[in-house]
Amino acid sequence: MQTIKTTKIGRVLEIGLDRPDKLNAFSWQMLEELSDAYTMLENDPELWVGILYSTSDNFTSGLDLQDVTPHIMDGQPLFDSDKVDPTRIQGKTLTKPMIVAVSGYCYTIGIELFLAADICISSPDTTFGQIEVQRGIFPFGGATIRMVQRVGWGNAMRYLLTGETFGASKAKEIGLIQEINDSPVGRAKIIAQNIAEQAPLGVQAILKNSRLSLTDEKAAKTGLLQEAIKLMATSDAHEGLNSFIERRKANYTGK
Repeated sequence: MQTIKTTKIGRVLEIGLDRPDKLNAFSWQMLEELSDAYTMLENDPELWVGILYSTSDNFTSGLDLQDVTPHIMDGQPLFDSDKVDPTRIQGKTLTKPMIVAVSGYCYTIGIELFLAADICISSPDTTFGQIEVQRGIFPFGGATIRMVQRVGWGNAMRYLLTGETFGASKAKEIGLIQEINDSPVGRAKIIAQNIAEQAPLGVQAILKNSRLSLTDEKAAKTGLLQEAIKLMATSDAHEGLNSFIERRKANYTGK
């Protein structure tokens, strides 16, 4: 039985976590199917934006350690190197924007998935927890890196070292999430549609340069003008200028 549902809505790929009987705890199968969905988004030129959400009340209770641990102990990476890695640790990187909508439980890999994405919308009742230390292990999906980048050293260590849970208001206060909304999936769809109406090559260039700036600011600065020149030569750039002159909505094609 599939644990991930995918639906194409125009330029947007909706990816639903669908293992409600296990509170969306990630089994090995679920990890593989999630990677397949991200890879679908990356490889389809007609898809420009992704949304990750839960088909039930809880985003995820974390990894299904009983199922996943034997694979990890055998030295298997969480995701195949020839597919997109949703945590952006190994393998291929998604070059298109991903918006995550969370609710209910959002534990361990749930946090790491939206830290590896671009925008996170939370319901008011979401409970967050990077609780690995309470299980005798540590986060290995990127939280030790990206949570520090996102919320600062002290805020990150406050929750990484204790494994304590916290609510949506605290997550918003420290900058871990971007918005709190009573309908996080609906809000994510609105944002995704807004992004999908922009020039996709420009959107992808923003993501690429912004991510590069986190690890190599000098290289990010050096690449700005060259990337701008390349974008200015595209059909979409001409369409953007013409739409401005003609006072109409632009019709971008990704070329």
